Amino acid sequence: MDQLFPMIEKLNHLRFEAMYNNDFLLTWEKSMDELDSVFTVADALRLMREKNISAKIFDSGLGISLFRDQSTRTRFSYASACNLLGLAVQDLDEGKSQIAHGETVRETANMISFMADVIGIRDDMYIGRGNAYMREVAAAVQDGKDTGVLGQRPTLVNLQCDIDHPTQVMADALHIIHHFGGIEKLKGKKLAMTWAYSPSYGKPLSVPQGVVGLMTRLGMDVTLAHPEGYEIMASVEAIAQKNAAASGGAFRKTHSMAEAFQDADIVYPKSWAPYSAMEQRTELYGRSDFEGIQRLEKELLAQNARHQDWECTEAMMARTKEGKALYLHCLPADISGVSCAQGEVAASVFEGFRTSLYKQASFKPYIIAAMIFLSKVKDPQTTLAALAAAAVPRTR
Repeated sequence: MDQLFPMIEKLNHLRFEAMYNNDFLLTWEKSMDELDSVFTVADALRLMREKNISAKIFDSGLGISLFRDQSTRTRFSYASACNLLGLAVQDLDEGKSQIAHGETVRETANMISFMADVIGIRDDMYIGRGNAYMREVAAAVQDGKDTGVLGQRPTLVNLQCDIDHPTQVMADALHIIHHFGGIEKLKGKKLAMTWAYSPSYGKPLSVPQGVVGLMTRLGMDVTLAHPEGYEIMASVEAIAQKNAAASGGAFRKTHSMAEAFQDADIVYPKSWAPYSAMEQRTELYGRSDFEGIQRLEKELLAQNARHQDWECTEAMMARTKEGKALYLHCLPADISGVSCAQGEVAASVFEGFRTSLYKQASFKPYIIAAMIFLSKVKDPQTTLAALAAAAVPRTR
């Protein structure tokens, strides 16, 4: 386990004290030291599992999960992270709870938290709702702790909201860090975050927003590309501009996929719905206007269909730096001729990066586990060293 000690030593030089007993809701609310500490602990936990050493810091407790949208990778990554640290996972099915009978957020948050150590929430469908709901839950459990209802306050982890997808983009970043050989190697690297055609409707904006919000923190040259009318939140663009100015990176926008791909080191072509349309959909759902929602869906599908040339093809990849850019996707991708007739990426491009994409996804359980670890352990260096010294085998 000699590889673990440089990671512990790195933590000795990072300031992450504010993460203890705190939530992880948006990447840009965390300092660079705090983000780097998540990457470092994630690598340490991954190393321990690979060496068959238990990383359990709990011998009981619950990780509550609430998914208001469908999920494969994030759902299983969260469950894996909780299990890695010794927590059992209990899914909150709102349809089977008293929420359906009008139970308040404050009441629900406290009732599920008596012996909970972490609450992971995915609420990404409605603009202005998801992150706000997470903060309402956070305030409720803090009140429960302050008034003595809860013996301890569970940590909230944002598993995707309307604004950001921290666990995804942090996993993406760690994949890039490993690919290029260190976080310091990312400065100046050109990343193209581009819209891509999809035959489906209403994909959230949180991945592209999370990418431009985080990668500009790392000193990267980030280009956001999309057809006219597919804007993301202006507030997130402003954050990306501010981050780039502080880190020495860059943030620019274009309406040309080809321009974004030109000489790029990394490309991230993914579909998303226009911000204005997501606002409209939220309003329609709020009025229970289901006919209006159906009309909006047809309009957006027709709008998407006008941009089928926004596809990550071999020709597009050839425009990247030496034709060898790293291709990223949060998955599942709309693969032309495989999962759909025409989609985000050509089958040959996807197949060429399939193993790399699976590796990209594999960082997410460790990122989530690191977020939990740093919130629950006051002295992670000592705890990691003790786990390594004890060397309790995970499997016997």
